Amino acid sequence: MEITIGAHVSISGGMDKAIERQEDIGGNCGQIFAGSPRTWSVSEYEKEEGEKFQEMRDEKGQNPYVIHSTYLVNLATPKDDLFEKSLNCLQSELDAAATLGVEYVVFHPGAHTGSGRDTGVKRIAEGIDELDIPENVTLLLENTAGKGTTLGRSMGELRDMIKHAETPDEKIGVCIDTCHAHAAGYDLVSEEGFQDFLQEIKEDIGLDKIKVLHLNDSKDERGSEKDNHMDIGYGEIGDEGFSNIVNAEEFEDLPIILETPSDKRAGYKENLEHILELRE
Repeated sequence: MEITIGAHVSISGGMDKAIERQEDIGGNCGQIFAGSPRTWSVSEYEKEEGEKFQEMRDEKGQNPYVIHSTYLVNLATPKDDLFEKSLNCLQSELDAAATLGVEYVVFHPGAHTGSGRDTGVKRIAEGIDELDIPENVTLLLENTAGKGTTLGRSMGELRDMIKHAETPDEKIGVCIDTCHAHAAGYDLVSEEGFQDFLQEIKEDIGLDKIKVLHLNDSKDERGSEKDNHMDIGYGEIGDEGFSNIVNAEEFEDLPIILETPSDKRAGYKENLEHILELRE
């Protein structure tokens, strides 16, 4: 069965350029930013632009697509001004996804910065409930490396965010990032550790809630809480860990997005080809 895999590509020069960049690396799905990832600005898209983007994706067989939210979003914050900025930004990204025909918007839940875990989790749920998630768009919570007061490191924390939200269940999902899971302490390399990881997903979230995989190797040791991505096979997860992931029947239908550094060792094309080599 064909694997659905692509990478995070730039929209510099226009949406058609993103399609071309994806095609150049051999991707058949993809991820983009809807604005600058380190600012609050989100681009506004016209209906015609969205229709053209969808047409080109269909023509090139690149589906689904994901919008990755800006890194500034923090729904766990106790600060009302940052909470409102985060909500407004996420709403703009959700609206952009609807215009562009993009199926998913993924965001990092945020950090409670001292208000406490339970308060932060409930704040995230409150934020989700204030969003108007468009039809045909699903909002995805991404697991985190867990550094400091960051929330979302465990499947249980993600479960609690979803559980406290009153938003219809089908409008919310989860994106699993391998580097983040490894940094948070999950063992993706040994067979036993990986099966434990799958079991925790099943028990705490349910496999049906996992919609997208971010595949990134990790520069640091397991449990480091450091979010330093590496090219596939060059880090601490290595071929053994990624072989477990891409051959798990529980994940076989999920779109895979690469966010590897694409440095001098291996570009996206090489990372993608390496993943295909590991697929049995």
